[in-house]
Amino acid sequence: PGKKTQTMSYDRAITVFSPDGHLFQVEYALEAVRKGSLAVGVRGSDTVVLGVEKKAVAKLQLSQTVRKIARIDEHICLAFAGLTADARVLINRARTEAQSHRLTLDEPASVEHMTKYIAGVQQKYTQSGGVRPFGISMLIVGFSSEGAPVLYQTDPSGTFSSWKGSAIGRNSKTVREYLEKNYAETSGRETIKLAVKALTEVVEGTSSNIELAVIEAGGKGPRFLSDDEVTDILKEVDEEKGAAPAGGNGGQVA
Repeated sequence: PGKKTQTMSYDRAITVFSPDGHLFQVEYALEAVRKGSLAVGVRGSDTVVLGVEKKAVAKLQLSQTVRKIARIDEHICLAFAGLTADARVLINRARTEAQSHRLTLDEPASVEHMTKYIAGVQQKYTQSGGVRPFGISMLIVGFSSEGAPVLYQTDPSGTFSSWKGSAIGRNSKTVREYLEKNYAETSGRETIKLAVKALTEVVEGTSSNIELAVIEAGGKGPRFLSDDEVTDILKEVDEEKGAAPAGGNGGQVA
């Protein structure tokens, strides 16, 4: 009982470390991320893709008002997992920073700059009294100033890192393991198919369950794929799985 009481006293305050060096509220925020809807990001040679699991909405609710992928600027978009209300606040702050950067420097903000800004805001909320951490992780995508596709991930602790392919949210460990085994340098439609294959490891493969956004080299920014386009890609993926040698994964639904 004494040990439990001691642990409880440390997890009530965001600014107090436990004796073994943990900030429990930050760890609880990471747990909120793990319970959020799945989001996947994959970087190719000329394309970067975000895919998310679409939650079922109420019969009379408009699905367009429940979006897990958001545009930050004309050339940057992100997907998140965790608490949607927290994400909305952080997305609005990021959009304001992107426009401020354009007004001040007369050029668009880089993906790295926006990632550092978002991670900086998240970190600030782990170090102040009277606040709580943002219960979200984000996958941020776009193209660098050199014209290369980039994918960054941020966490509630305020850390950020660059990835070739990553997943956040529910069942993200399974999807990340799939990407680690199957990732290859792809381009164009093959990159989109890799993201869909990763998603369908744990999500039912229908257009009503999957939302995709793509940024392509020379494109005009993020492009959201229609239900028909998603259905066509899912058909191609199913055909490829059907043509694969027996004994493969088979794309089971978890």
